[in-house]
Amino acid sequence: MTKKDLIAAVQQDASGNGLTKKQVDAIVDAIFSTVATAIQTDGRYSHPGFGTFSVKTRAERTGRNPQSGKEIKIAASKSVGFKAAPGLKDSL
Repeated sequence: MTKKDLIAAVQQDASGNGLTKKQVDAIVDAIFSTVATAIQTDGRYSHPGFGTFSVKTRAERTGRNPQSGKEIKIAASKSVGFKAAPGLKDSL
């Protein structure tokens, strides 16, 4: 599903409210912006029945350059992890 598909689905689902695609687009952007801010500030965001987004840290490690075979240091990094709620898992 793309953002365009999501906007169309939300607009159709909320068709009784008379929202335009432009309004739904602004709402979707606001929701994802708010979730991203929550993850940045609190380290996690949880939505009951859907799942939890959290910051995952990865320690510095040693890897290999595939072309030369030499060892290289891979810097520590952060990424976002997702753990699905039991209700979402069961629906799959």
